[in-house]
Amino acid sequence: MSSSTFETNYGFPRSDVRLGNWRQAPWSAWSFRHVSELIPTARITATPGLTEEPAVDAPDLLGQEFSLGAENITVADALQKTSTDALVVMKSGRVVADIYAPNFTPRSRHILFSASKSVTAIIAGILHGDGVIDLEETVPRYVPELKSSAYADALVRDVLDMRVSLDFEETYQDPRGDFARYRRAGLLEPAKPGATAETLIDFLCSLKKGAKEHNGPFHYASPNSDVLGLIVERASGQRFADLVTARLWQPLGARQDAYVTVDAAGSARAGGGFCMTPRDLARIGEMMRSGGHANGRRIVPEEWVRDTVTGTAAGAWSAGTLAEWLPGGRYRNKWYQTRATSNAFFALGIHGQWLYVDPRAEMVAAKFSSQPLPVCNDMKRCNLALFGAIANIV
Repeated sequence: MSSSTFETNYGFPRSDVRLGNWRQAPWSAWSFRHVSELIPTARITATPGLTEEPAVDAPDLLGQEFSLGAENITVADALQKTSTDALVVMKSGRVVADIYAPNFTPRSRHILFSASKSVTAIIAGILHGDGVIDLEETVPRYVPELKSSAYADALVRDVLDMRVSLDFEETYQDPRGDFARYRRAGLLEPAKPGATAETLIDFLCSLKKGAKEHNGPFHYASPNSDVLGLIVERASGQRFADLVTARLWQPLGARQDAYVTVDAAGSARAGGGFCMTPRDLARIGEMMRSGGHANGRRIVPEEWVRDTVTGTAAGAWSAGTLAEWLPGGRYRNKWYQTRATSNAFFALGIHGQWLYVDPRAEMVAAKFSSQPLPVCNDMKRCNLALFGAIANIV
C-alpha cells in the first residue's frame, strides 16, 4: 500500500499520534499544530472583517551569522538547532520576516504551552485596571473552593509573580506524582486506569502549602496560572475564552481564531493551553512594546505594562529555582525580564515557545518550536542569542 499524503509530509501516519505521545518527537511536529484534534478546546474568535497580509520572505536574514559561545552560527542553523516550526519578526510595528517549517502555513495555530501564562496575566491586568481584581486580596476571595488549599492565604500578587509557597514540583518527564495528576486533570494525558477522574479545580484544591511562607523566592509552578485563570473568570463573570475574545483578541485585531484547551468541566488551561498563529502572537508582543496600545486603541493599562516589564521584588528571582539560566533576570506578572541594556522581556513555553520583545530595537519575535526536550537550558541560551542577533540585524 502506498503512503498517504500525511505520512509523506510528516514521516508517520496520523493514527500513530495519540494522547499518550503527542508531546514527544517526531509526533510533536504535527500535534503541536493540531492540538484541537487531541484535547477539548474553547474558541477565541478573531476580529471580524480583517484578513491576514501576505507572508514576508526574508532570505537574507537566514544567512546572517552571530556568535553562540565560542563559535559562529547562521540564523538558519540556529532555527534548525532549536527545532523551529515558525518565526515571525516585527520591526517598528511591521512584519519584516515570516519563516515557516515544511507544512506550516500563516494560518497554522500552534500551542504556546507556558507562554500562555503571560497572555492570561494580560487579562488579569485589564481587569485590575477596571478595578475588578485587587492584587492584595487572597485567592479564596475570588475562588472560594480553594480556601482549604495551599492558596488559602496566598495573594493574587503571589500568584502573578510565582511566589506561592507550594508543595509541588514541575517534573515534566515523571509519569507519576502530582505533576502527572495535574496533566491528567487538564486532559493532557490519558486517564490512569482505576484512578478517580479529577478536574483542574479538584486538583488545585488538593495542593498543600510548602514549608515557607508566601511572597518568598520565585518558585515556578504551572498550577498558579490556572488559578489565575479561575480568578479572572470568576471576577469578570465571563467564561475564560469569551473574556479573552472580548477584551484582548478582537481589540488586538487578531486575524485568526485562537483556542484554549479545557478540562472535563470546561475550565480553561490558562497556564499552558493557548493555541494561535505566530503572527497573532507577535501582535500581542507588539501591543506590549507599545505600552498596551494596538489597533488604534488602548487595551491594557499603561501602568500595568510598565510594571510588567520593569517592576519586580528585589532578590526573589536570584533566590529562586530558575536563576541559573537567566543571570540577573527578573519575573513579573508572568513575564520574564532580561534586565539587559535593551530592557528585553519575554514569554516562554516548554519545547521552545517564545514571544520576545526588545524595546530598544523596536523588535518583536514570535517563535514556535517542537524541541524534543521540554526544558533545555542550552536551547534557551541559543534562542536568547538568536533574538539578540536578530534585533541587531533587522
